[in-house]
Amino acid sequence: MTRSHWLMHGAAAALVAGSCLALSAPPASAQGGIILAGHRAVYDLKLARTRGKRAVETVRGRILYDFAGSACEGYTLQFRQVSEIDSGEGKVVLSDLRAATFEDGDAKTFRFNSENKVNERTTETVDGHADRGPSGIAVKLAKPKDKSFDLDAKIAFPTEHMRRIIEAAEAGKTLMELPVYDGSETGEKVFSTLTVIGHEILPDEKKPDDAAAGMAALAGMRRWPVTISYFEQGKAGGEQTPVYSIGFELYENGISRALSLDYGDFVVSGNMSQLTLKDTPACK
Repeated sequence: MTRSHWLMHGAAAALVAGSCLALSAPPASAQGGIILAGHRAVYDLKLARTRGKRAVETVRGRILYDFAGSACEGYTLQFRQVSEIDSGEGKVVLSDLRAATFEDGDAKTFRFNSENKVNERTTETVDGHADRGPSGIAVKLAKPKDKSFDLDAKIAFPTEHMRRIIEAAEAGKTLMELPVYDGSETGEKVFSTLTVIGHEILPDEKKPDDAAAGMAALAGMRRWPVTISYFEQGKAGGEQTPVYSIGFELYENGISRALSLDYGDFVVSGNMSQLTLKDTPACK
């Protein structure tokens, strides 16, 4: 349970009939017509179902997602996910992941810092930044070890990934493939992602019964069911299975509700119990 990308930002692979969008060009300016809303959301986690041989009896936890900024000033994210997994016979694992990121509005600069603890013992610490240039992305890590390497310019950062999903949804596209770098785990992995976008949910359909219910700012706003699957890039073999997937309902301003985190052997649901909207600074 060390991967956070979800939410924004960011996943079960599926075949969807209809039009297909395969994005491979370098990211365009994030200004566009997409305005991402600053907000603070809390999601309560619980076990939805299990499959396979891995025994999981209960899961409980919480995600805090605090997003702010604008296309002009850049976007900051404070993220924390605390999860308690009980596999029975007294085997309980407590995972505590904290992450902070900054991404500028043009997706040229990405800074990231994260720490993951398992049973109060630090297992992963990552600190670094990535800068996009004309010929590629230069990554510089300070933790877990001092290291520099280059990535393909076609790779997207997390906020840019979310913006392009919304752009695809508004254009009526149903499928999107895109490599993503989010600085997670050791800070060296790039994930291939497959995003499936369902039919737009009309305002009078599936009315929210969580913290989004009754919010005037969201009433009538467009939203879509989205599933993003994350695959290890460059892994050899035949048909790949995702490392994990996240499903959610995505509003056109970037807010997500009704989470479903699929780790393969078990699925965790995330109910949005709190939502506070923030003012989004206007570009000057």
